[in-house]
Amino acid sequence: MPRPIFAEIDLHALRHNLSVMRSKAEGRTLWAVVKANAYGHGLENAVTAFADADGLATIDLCDAELARRCRWQKRILLLEGFFDATDIERLESLKVETVIHSFWQIDLLRKAGVKDVRCHIKVNSGMNRLGFLPVEVNAVYDELTSIPGVRVMDVVTHFANAEPTYFGDRPATVEKQLARMGRLARGGAAACMANSAAILFHPEVGGEAVRAGVALYGVSPDSHISSEELGIIPAMTLAAKIIAIQEIPADEAVGYGSRWIAKRHSRIAVVACGYADGYPRSMPDGSPVWVEGQIAPLTGSVSMDMLEIDITDIPAAQLGSRVELWGRHLPVNRVAACCGTIGYELICALARRVPIVLREDA
Repeated sequence: MPRPIFAEIDLHALRHNLSVMRSKAEGRTLWAVVKANAYGHGLENAVTAFADADGLATIDLCDAELARRCRWQKRILLLEGFFDATDIERLESLKVETVIHSFWQIDLLRKAGVKDVRCHIKVNSGMNRLGFLPVEVNAVYDELTSIPGVRVMDVVTHFANAEPTYFGDRPATVEKQLARMGRLARGGAAACMANSAAILFHPEVGGEAVRAGVALYGVSPDSHISSEELGIIPAMTLAAKIIAIQEIPADEAVGYGSRWIAKRHSRIAVVACGYADGYPRSMPDGSPVWVEGQIAPLTGSVSMDMLEIDITDIPAAQLGSRVELWGRHLPVNRVAACCGTIGYELICALARRVPIVLREDA
């Protein structure tokens, strides 16, 4: 028997979420972001589920190669561009488009003698990670179009804080970033600016293309707004089974460091999931899991391969009961908030050793 833990990936949910984001895109080109192994959901699964997207966006040429092997024939975009001169030949052979964010990339393109490379100019509108300043874009465009075989597709930028709960008096609101973009953001004929949060919450953001990321996987980009409210369905459920039950008296401790101490006679279940599976060791006592239709609290430190929960008040929980760590019944954003992170990190950190089970029922 395999170890009783698995991540259930719901292909119907992925397709549904793509349909929701397609509707929100209102006719614009829709890139489906599949970096980080499709946010932990499996790139091959994403290629299948996102067949109706206009293109895939990722950061690694290896992903592009895998997508092509999976018979993806539409557009592919490298969001961080290429990293070395040796990447350029592969770009062309795979027919992959690339973001250009630095002058050194332009220099490499000029020296490469390319025949057909499609470029997207990255603009730094306030995120201050990658990209050219808006005032540099004209010069960058001229440099790129002067290189034989290079075609400029559009300008792209990324919003640092498109969630509605971001404070408006901070430096990098959507409005302030759009203002920095200036004429580049107006008209919208050749710009790709909106991420999941901007697609959902900022209809004023124009452009001819959008990039849908975390919302495609059924996770709300704003932890204060539920997936249900947005009409999207969580596509990943991380579940494991109870493999042992301990009856312990009051004042007994559980786990490494004896952090959790029973205040009463307690029924403690051992679950086959640990930090080596992607469930954070930093989760505090009381963090929720879902079992037999109820919430049970975490008890003690998460170990490499196991964690413990208090099922004293859940008599239906028995050996073999399925425990949901996050998913349909327990939003990943709620779980992530317990240890001070975001749902993105948890789903992306799902360990490769966790078996994937596909589900496709509506």
